Amino acid sequence: MDWSLRRCGRVGHVTYAPDESHLREQMHSSTASAELWQCLRCGTYVPGAPDGSGPAVDAPFIKRSKQIRADMFLKLFSIERAIRVVIFGGVAYGIWRYANSRTIAAAIKRDIPIVREFARQLGFTLNHSLLEKIRSLLHVSSSNLRLLALGVTGLAIVSAIESFALWQAKRWGEYFAATVTALGLPFEIYELSKTVTVTKIILFALNLLLLGYLVYSRRLFGARGGKEAYEARLRAVSVIDEAEKAAAALHAPQAPAPTAQPDDASSHAVWPAAVVPGAAGPGQGSEPATVRRDSPADPGSASP
Repeated sequence: MDWSLRRCGRVGHVTYAPDESHLREQMHSSTASAELWQCLRCGTYVPGAPDGSGPAVDAPFIKRSKQIRADMFLKLFSIERAIRVVIFGGVAYGIWRYANSRTIAAAIKRDIPIVREFARQLGFTLNHSLLEKIRSLLHVSSSNLRLLALGVTGLAIVSAIESFALWQAKRWGEYFAATVTALGLPFEIYELSKTVTVTKIILFALNLLLLGYLVYSRRLFGARGGKEAYEARLRAVSVIDEAEKAAAALHAPQAPAPTAQPDDASSHAVWPAAVVPGAAGPGQGSEPATVRRDSPADPGSASP
């Protein structure tokens, strides 16, 4: 799949007219009815006036095929963070509701049947230990519940920012997601040291994968040359860079064809067959004689 063409099909082409004449020569064309400019994303020539113009260094940076595909990988993590927002938001809402209830016990007893029925419709069964944890909320004060609700709400907000940042694939968002993920790893390790569950292992593995991908692929925190190396790699695959290389190859001076130089062996080459008068006896045809180039006698001056 050509991700560049797919993106252009969704959001449209992006064209630019550089001021440099050698670049304009490569990126511009024309037909009988319209002028054509090369798209900065997919590289195809698009009819119509360019979207912008100016020096090549001021051209907008447009992500191309590999970068677009890499951003799709980040969007998967963005969706995972959005799911966390829904979960944390629902838990925070429930805690706030119980914390603001005058009679917490009555609120829990009233809502437990509803929660149990909802879980049963989803194919889950609330076990005894979970119900005991819910009943333990009866002994938690309203102020502590509000603090707990505030913490869960904070987690939901942070997850929402992560989801938005990863979806946009901006560098500040990548740094934010990597920092938050790295800060949460010690707590996840502590939870795994107490009890190991499949859910904890999956979440821990996802966070490790996201952090490793951001640091290695996006070169965060100075890894693999840092921001300069990352931007240089992106510029190296831009349409303007390709036009620069094509123009340089087109205007490069043609080197003269190398001339053959005689080597040592050629100095001892045998001359073509020449007829030497008198070389044959009477009644016999003349036989060709060969003379070496390095012979002191000239082949043309051989005496009969």
